[in-house]
Amino acid sequence: MKEILAKEVQQALEQGQPIHLIDVREVDEVEAGHIPGIIHIPLGLLEFRMHELNKNESYVVICRSGGRSGQAALFLESHGFNVMNMVGGMLAWHGEVE
Repeated sequence: MKEILAKEVQQALEQGQPIHLIDVREVDEVEAGHIPGIIHIPLGLLEFRMHELNKNESYVVICRSGGRSGQAALFLESHGFNVMNMVGGMLAWHGEVE
């Protein structure tokens, strides 16, 4: 599984690079604060909603600490998606939050 640091994601966003972010946390967690522009798909629904994603795009998967996003990344990778797990999740995020 490929990984990316939160600060690398933040730098890319600040430089205006297009990054597709999938937040796999639960609704209440996302409502408490999330990175602007995320695609919100709770981990438990990923299997049923992965058709909403494009295999020609690359994605960064996010959760609170990196565990659930790691599971999601492995799952999506096994289905042919190009994904990276954001190490440390939102606990490591120091950028803008909505």
